Amino acid sequence: MVFVFIFSYLPLRGWIYAFTNYKPGYQWSSLKFVGFDNFTKLLGNAIMRRTMLQVMGNTLYYAILGVLLSPIPMFFAIFLNEMSSQKSQKVIQTLMTLPHFVSWVIMYSLMFFMLSPNGFVNTLLMNLGMISEPMDILASGNNVMLSQRLFQLWKETGLGAIVYLAAISGIDQEQYDAAMIDGANRMQKIRFITIPSLASTYFVLLIMSVGNFLNTGFDQFYVFQNAFNKDKIQVLDLYVYNLGIGSGQTAMATAVGMAKSIIAFLLFTM
Repeated sequence: MVFVFIFSYLPLRGWIYAFTNYKPGYQWSSLKFVGFDNFTKLLGNAIMRRTMLQVMGNTLYYAILGVLLSPIPMFFAIFLNEMSSQKSQKVIQTLMTLPHFVSWVIMYSLMFFMLSPNGFVNTLLMNLGMISEPMDILASGNNVMLSQRLFQLWKETGLGAIVYLAAISGIDQEQYDAAMIDGANRMQKIRFITIPSLASTYFVLLIMSVGNFLNTGFDQFYVFQNAFNKDKIQVLDLYVYNLGIGSGQTAMATAVGMAKSIIAFLLFTM
């Protein structure tokens, strides 16, 4: 609770910058109060309005992809649970959980090693004769949001499966025994017992994630952005950074971040 108060609630005092003509180095008392001017400029300026619409489109597309791919950790947990070898299960679970503890900077280095024009994947495909020239996947704007979501899915699936493994361990074993007596095979037990038993856990996690619908993250997109994919990879959190730190428009960046937090709060309470 102390951690959340210090890092989540105390910084909210910075919202005051959204209602001022903030300039770095000035005291709060010397800032001019401008009301909602920073908010109206976001929608009143044609260029900024077009940029905001594109950023919101990228953010919503990425968030919707996350919802569509959200059952994957549950199915991965079922896959682990059905493995007969405990040793293999622990090895696979460890290998899938480790990426969560690796920073996005390291993940980008790994992806660059694999997917760059001179990387492992292009070299392998060219040696096999499957492609005639290398593909620069990281520098392409095509399907960049899908590839970023898949990168995050690889990074977080192992950790997300832990919750479902705990839920599977709580399923009454007598249900499986009764199903086996009735002649149910492994797939039928998964379909009629395991998945329905995990459905409540899945929907609880889905509802809890609604509040973070617009929080698509910053670190991942910051390290993967470049001049070729910047327009399509720029989500709301990255836009706030580029607007505030990159362009020096701190007041307007605060206004965007404040609006995002209010919308996320309303989504969660609804």
